[in-house]
Amino acid sequence: MEHYFVLDENGEPQHEPDHDKWERWFESASRGVARTAVSPSVTVLTMFRGVDQTEAAGEAPKLFETRVFGGTLDGEEASHNTRAEALAAHSALVEWCRVAIAPDHGVDERMIA
Repeated sequence: MEHYFVLDENGEPQHEPDHDKWERWFESASRGVARTAVSPSVTVLTMFRGVDQTEAAGEAPKLFETRVFGGTLDGEEASHNTRAEALAAHSALVEWCRVAIAPDHGVDERMIA
């Protein structure tokens, strides 16, 4: 069963039991949490999904999603329970993308020896 959420004025999820009200909010809401252009061809985007499709009873809803567009990690994605987790994961994926686009993939001679 799906549950619907909106973001409050602080950007935190709030359950919205009225599907029609949620749909109106979703159509016009700014759901972006973070966007980082790592290079001209690599972007990391974190969004608020607004829908909980968690199957397991008692599992916290995964309302945020981080995804990589372009580069070696293209398509890499992760879902998160909270805005704080989403922001931390966004930063981590940005760093991994920076390593992946480095000419030596982040490895230098000191690490090989």
